[in-house]
Amino acid sequence: MIVVVVNAKSLLARAAIFAFAGTLTYVFFIDLCAVIFQCGCRPLWAGAAIACNIHTPGARHCPWCSHGASTYYGVLALVLIPQLLVSFWPSQWDWRIRTALVVLLFPVIGTLIGIAMGLWDGYWF
Repeated sequence: MIVVVVNAKSLLARAAIFAFAGTLTYVFFIDLCAVIFQCGCRPLWAGAAIACNIHTPGARHCPWCSHGASTYYGVLALVLIPQLLVSFWPSQWDWRIRTALVVLLFPVIGTLIGIAMGLWDGYWF
């Protein structure tokens, strides 16, 4: 059995890693939406979903935006939860490795969820 001792300094470092990665995820989440679905979403500072295809009658509608805010933020939570878990995972990972893993979870998990939702909604068919 391996015992990992986590002190206050380590907890603060892990919280900082999650705060950093979580902020990146929140700020660029809509950009990932635009990459996956090519829906017209823009960065938060450039209009966000103002040009999303959900505003175009008769067009295919972006799966993340078309199901409402609760689904959009639910998908965001599904990305943030693994980031939180890895941020505080009891291991002796160097902070750089932990940070890289936590940041990398954003595009990987977000893309997997996006593909699943796009297929479920028949977005690409």
